[in-house]
Amino acid sequence: MKRIHICKASDIPLNGMKSYDSSLGVKVLIANSGDAYYGYQGLCPHQDVCLDEGFFDGATLTCHQHLWQWDITTGDAMGLAEAPLERFQIEHEGGDIFVLQASALRVSALFKGASDAVIARLDALARREVHASLSTLYDVGDAADDLYILESGRVEFVIGREDRTSLAGFMLRKGEVFGWAALLEDQPKRIAKAACIEPSTLLRLNGAEVLRVLAEEPASGYGVMRQLASLITKHLGSKGEK
Repeated sequence: MKRIHICKASDIPLNGMKSYDSSLGVKVLIANSGDAYYGYQGLCPHQDVCLDEGFFDGATLTCHQHLWQWDITTGDAMGLAEAPLERFQIEHEGGDIFVLQASALRVSALFKGASDAVIARLDALARREVHASLSTLYDVGDAADDLYILESGRVEFVIGREDRTSLAGFMLRKGEVFGWAALLEDQPKRIAKAACIEPSTLLRLNGAEVLRVLAEEPASGYGVMRQLASLITKHLGSKGEK
């Protein structure tokens, strides 16, 4: 697990907060509450407002734009907020604050419950890619060989061709999987276009390699395929495959 230096602990006011750009590709908010420090996403999940422009009393963080609130100890939504904050594991050592960069595989709902051995094997197979804003990851008709896990950024999905296209309406969070046709039989081609709408970091895994790892670990494999079935069912009413 990689440690990334964010700031000096002394830079954070008592019961205060500051946000920092980081090599993770996202803005990180560091908050102090008494003797404890917490790390969260630096932008509000509602409309990307900088959270350090809001209000913090040492216990509750409030976005000044629409008054969404969160418990600073957990990141759980409170009051009007409709989504939790993404939390980063941090370390306070020698007067410095570090964020521990964990693989997005470990926060992915698809791989929830998979053994540590399976996660480690998949993490070794994963290729971490950084894509600029407006980069196309795949288009309609491309081979569905790989699946992707979002580490940071945003990805937009479009279905249709030429002048008959429409947005698929998906909003992804860290750890969400898309391009999951790579894990299905008889789904060789993409039926949607996926493009980054801001700089994004992704894990890319070959579907055949993932299936081979899961086949060798039946208990974890069964759990992952159940999660995949739930994922597909969730999006059956949507306009396209992620």
